[in-house]
Amino acid sequence: MTESRASERPMVYDPLRRKEVALTPEEGVRQGIVRHLIDKLGYPPELMGNEVALRVGKLSRRCDTLVIAPDRSPLMIIEYKAPSIRLSDAVLEQIYRYNSVLRVPVLVITNGREIYAYLVGYDGEETRLLSRLPSYPELLTLTRRDCP
Repeated sequence: MTESRASERPMVYDPLRRKEVALTPEEGVRQGIVRHLIDKLGYPPELMGNEVALRVGKLSRRCDTLVIAPDRSPLMIIEYKAPSIRLSDAVLEQIYRYNSVLRVPVLVITNGREIYAYLVGYDGEETRLLSRLPSYPELLTLTRRDCP
């Protein structure tokens, strides 16, 4: 009996989806960043999700990683690309389309070699590039929107 091609692919355990997934170049970037967020920057895995379904207009899409606050409000979207993919305006436009649905305050794009984090401006504020990925406590502080 011969094995199928799918079973020959390398697999990796995704702690957020709680299952084995195919280890593609993009998935390798995702797993490295997720581990860094959890292990080094204090992100609670129970407040993160990979491949989160959303609707953009009439289209069903999946955002690569979504980070939420303890009150379940969305805080950050991360879009991953394979290391061979250049982080272009098209990648930024893709994550902005996703954000038209979620309206998170922080957007991140990365190919594992480069990483850009943006604090999104609303109500006349400018979007600005952050100098680094914030820790989870910093993310909560950065994104706090005080209600009058």
